[in-house]
Amino acid sequence: MGHLTLDLHEIFNDGKSIAQELGAVIDRAVEKKIRMVEIIPGKGSGQLRRKVVRFLQQSHIKAKYHRFEVDEKNHGRLFVHFKF
Repeated sequence: MGHLTLDLHEIFNDGKSIAQELGAVIDRAVEKKIRMVEIIPGKGSGQLRRKVVRFLQQSHIKAKYHRFEVDEKNHGRLFVHFKF
């Protein structure tokens, strides 16, 4: 399995669900030693993407991955990279 994808379009109004889904996909990637997670917050106003970035910058979450980046061609996608 090369990567996981989490599309946040359907749960964007529920802050708790977003955090739960983000945490679950990060934990799943660590557990299965998956090198990349694609997170799709969508373009919109950028508020959801900022929420995802704040989640990823928490120290206990940051310790689980190597780095993240915003897709240069599509700012509605983020990639979280893991190093195993």
